[in-house]
Amino acid sequence: MRNKVMSTDPINWQKSSFSGGGGENCVEVALHDGEIMMRESDEPGSTIKTSREKMAAFIAGVKNGEFDHFVN
Repeated sequence: MRNKVMSTDPINWQKSSFSGGGGENCVEVALHDGEIMMRESDEPGSTIKTSREKMAAFIAGVKNGEFDHFVN
């Protein structure tokens, strides 16, 4: 079994300009070690990781309106 070497590079989180002035309604994303990472700004200790390909498919679905029922 190989040990995965963790990067010591800082993670540069990005949030949407639509998240509100205080950032309280915000999902943040970052690209780190080739993976997309996501977290909620009010719970930064919980993160998920996914691939660029999966994130691209999700964004295409959002653009197509497939998830509108979650927010309407």
